[in-house]
Amino acid sequence: MTDSVRPPEFSRAERARVLTTTAAGSVVVGYAAVAALLALISSTAAHASFSTTGVLTAAAPGWLVAHHVPLRFDGGQLGLLPLLPTALVMLLVYRAAASAADRLGLFEPLQARSVVFSIAGTHAVVGGVVAFLMGDDGVVRATPAVAFFGCAAVSGVAAVAGVAQRCGLVEVVFERVDPVARRGLRAGALALFALTAAGALVLTLGLLFSWSTTASLFDQTGGTIGTGLGIWLMCLAYLPNAVVGALSYVVGAGFSIGSAVVRPLEFVGGPVPAVPLLAALPEEQAGYLPLVLVVPGALGVLIGFSLRDAAGTPRARVRAVLVAAVTAAVGLLVLAAVSGGALGAGAFNPVTIPAGLLAVLTMAWITVPGAVVAWFSGPRPARVRAPEPQPVFEAAAEEPEPDSDPDPDSGAESADDEYEEYDSEYDESDEDPDGYGDDEEYDTEDEDEEYDEAEDLDDSEDPGSEEYDADEDDADEDDADEDDADEDDADAEEDPVPESGADPDDGRDSDPGSDPDLADKPR
Repeated sequence: MTDSVRPPEFSRAERARVLTTTAAGSVVVGYAAVAALLALISSTAAHASFSTTGVLTAAAPGWLVAHHVPLRFDGGQLGLLPLLPTALVMLLVYRAAASAADRLGLFEPLQARSVVFSIAGTHAVVGGVVAFLMGDDGVVRATPAVAFFGCAAVSGVAAVAGVAQRCGLVEVVFERVDPVARRGLRAGALALFALTAAGALVLTLGLLFSWSTTASLFDQTGGTIGTGLGIWLMCLAYLPNAVVGALSYVVGAGFSIGSAVVRPLEFVGGPVPAVPLLAALPEEQAGYLPLVLVVPGALGVLIGFSLRDAAGTPRARVRAVLVAAVTAAVGLLVLAAVSGGALGAGAFNPVTIPAGLLAVLTMAWITVPGAVVAWFSGPRPARVRAPEPQPVFEAAAEEPEPDSDPDPDSGAESADDEYEEYDSEYDESDEDPDGYGDDEEYDTEDEDEEYDEAEDLDDSEDPGSEEYDADEDDADEDDADEDDADEDDADAEEDPVPESGADPDDGRDSDPGSDPDLADKPR
């Protein structure tokens, strides 16, 4: 098992030095790249004077354009800004932020804010200062506030992307998202990439089919190396904008240049700039152009098929398709918003890519076919069948139901009645226990003694008792005693009338079974 390597600890001064070097370096390198490009163009262009001061001064608005800050001049506003310089600046900032995170050994999400704030703050301050120094009386002007926030936004997004993987920002975001939504996010990113590739393919086919027009537009520039290089660099800088426009055309939203409108189902002609990149535009409406709408529909089917196993239930899979549609729509909304803009005050103003319509159509193309495919092509949970009812026998149905609410006092009343009946019978027997009349008195003490003797007799007759075993040993003696007792009983029967003064209970003492009252007593 290997021990985790602890990142190196830096002092506050060392951290500040690294952050300052990173932020200032990204600004200087970006500004130097713009100045070098302008120096190349001015040095090769005909009738152009080259000077270091002029190149450095002209690089200031170029650096703002690279940060997607609109410029103003006497003839109007340049809001249609190229996306390729912005992408290169963001790539530069991305690499700088990632390098700073590696040098400082950052690995926690909260540690990324120092790198992001330092880079974004430096670009914002420099952009605001440059726009302020350009002034309001210059040939090219910029609004300081717009320059400040524009430079901060572009550099900040790139810096966050640079430190996201190293500082764990990606893991933090995905931990808060359930697996179904995570699949939807990935599918949405793939859909965005596929639509961009489709737009690039359509643009390439348009340029190939109109290559003669493209070549003629290059020849009309004058034929010098500097002019041709400038036109070629301009087309290259606006190439991402053209791809987004072609993407919007594929989805169905289209775009417009001044009064000219180009859509798969609509075409309105009008003047367009003599730029070789625009040679890919159709000259008229053709019957085969609406066939491009098959591409987003097929893409929606593929998205739904790719999400067929995203979840076990159809509703969850449809939710994944919705997440993918929203992801792609938001991405295209941002791209369309930054790809168009104002283009002076002439006949070509404005260049518009309808961002809202593009987002809505993208959601529709992905959601409708994707949801249908994901609903029916994916697995479904097994249906739980209800158990069949068991047959009820008639005999069980005819059985009387028990009393659900029995009377708790009924048992007590019956017990009281039985006790009263027994008590009354016992009282009647007490009135004349011996059957001799009212003048004879019943001796309760003698009767209790006789009852106890009867119980002892019963215990002695029990085969499992110890008395029974003892009686078996003395069986001979008991037989002799019984013979004597029988003779005495015979003598007593000859004289049933008791003598005067004799106790009437003397006969009962010798034989407990001769007394009817004693025989009736329970043992």
